[in-house]
Amino acid sequence: MATTSKALARAAAATSSTTLYTVPSATTAVVTNIVVTNSAATAATFTLTLDGVELFKDAAIAANSTAMFDLKQVLATTKVIAGLASATTVKFHISGVEIA
Repeated sequence: MATTSKALARAAAATSSTTLYTVPSATTAVVTNIVVTNSAATAATFTLTLDGVELFKDAAIAANSTAMFDLKQVLATTKVIAGLASATTVKFHISGVEIA
């Protein structure tokens, strides 16, 4: 059994729901950290789902700011992390561990 720490997703948000990460076959993923940034001079909102469950729904993020979340969420093979934001100035960085 191999365990690999990695960036599961590092992407600018789209304004419609987009898949950020899909757990590979024969693998379990553990999401450990989520960082959301907003580089705009105006506030924005974002939504993140883990396997279709809203972890954050229209959550506010202030202008020129960063929000950090530590968690331990397990996702089985083929499960998806998806996200969107009110502006493309919002960016996601999701870290975790893959266990194959």
